[in-house]
Amino acid sequence: MPAGRHFLQIPGPTNVPDRVLRAIDRATIDHRGPEFQALGHEVLSGIKRIFQTRHPVVIYPASGTGAWEAALVNVLSPGDKVLMYESGQFAALWCKLAKRLGLDIELIAGDWRRGAEAPAIHERLLADKGHAIKAVCVVHNETSTGAVTRVPLVRKAIDDAKHPALFLVDTISSLASIDYRRRMGRGRHRRGFPEGPDAAPGAVLQRALAQGPGGREGGPPAALVLGLVRDAGPQREGLLPLYARDQPALRPARGDRDARGGRPGERLRPPRPPRRGHPARRRRLGTRSAVCRAGGQLVADRPRHAGGPRRRTACAAVLERFDMSLGMGLGRLSGKVFRIGHLGDFNDLTLMGTLAGVEMGLELAGVPHRKGGVRAAMDHLAACARPAQGAARAA
Repeated sequence: MPAGRHFLQIPGPTNVPDRVLRAIDRATIDHRGPEFQALGHEVLSGIKRIFQTRHPVVIYPASGTGAWEAALVNVLSPGDKVLMYESGQFAALWCKLAKRLGLDIELIAGDWRRGAEAPAIHERLLADKGHAIKAVCVVHNETSTGAVTRVPLVRKAIDDAKHPALFLVDTISSLASIDYRRRMGRGRHRRGFPEGPDAAPGAVLQRALAQGPGGREGGPPAALVLGLVRDAGPQREGLLPLYARDQPALRPARGDRDARGGRPGERLRPPRPPRRGHPARRRRLGTRSAVCRAGGQLVADRPRHAGGPRRRTACAAVLERFDMSLGMGLGRLSGKVFRIGHLGDFNDLTLMGTLAGVEMGLELAGVPHRKGGVRAAMDHLAACARPAQGAARAA
């Protein structure tokens, strides 16, 4: 067995803090008893603050795919026309799922280097004079490429076109990580929560409740989510969706409570764009410094995708020799890129260990690169730390 802790440096699932793991490591309780009822109310109240919404939030056992399904089957019916934007592999997979559900999909093809482009969506909605398009679907943070969609610009494009389409947004890796504001939409799942990927929360706004078909008996479990929200009385609002058709995810519920602080009165603010010296910003720029020094290319905003089969070899070498998992290229980027995840329980030293493993793996696999990427990241992180040290001395 390898010594030390496994380095899980993929875009998701992400590393879970020890305090959350300890909260999950508890004996099973009665999911219809008073202890779980109290826990459920506390968790759902806290999740509303994370979503920055007054409206119901439902949680049920599912992966991100299950949350995709819930976002579609609860507000749309087979044959409805949906506009989707292909910003990467996960946007493409969401589109495939929508087609299997019988929806009429119109896909705006992207180059996988940028998020969904608001002008293209605006132009298509202007051309839809009869308002045949019932919903617009985009991925906020596309982890297969690193491209981010500017959600407010897409929202504005829909409004400027005076189009009534619902706005559905995949926020699996952005909620609680990237500033996200939406109106008359629906978000789903998350990786910014420092907790495992066993439960899929989604915020349901009033317009979605009014438009949705209300769930279909005999259909997938996700199809019942909105029906449960409508049927729940005021005293049980939000608890029935925790039960859904299956037994609730008891341990993740405890993890959710601890992940957001575990204090019912705690004020949670939406994340802001990181400023200079902010931990997320300095690690992102530190990673980019290492990639550029090594002669690599970032997929987002680059004119071409470099790479070859040795990218797979490098990831295998890192896993075998250093017990670290990196994200593989997906879809059309398979074998051409690898992905360095830095979400979840993460700090500057974790980043340096990750980048050191990457550089050693490239060397072992014989992937051409320039040395010094780790040094470049160290220089950047050290430069960010100096002002704080000077202020501490002055104090």
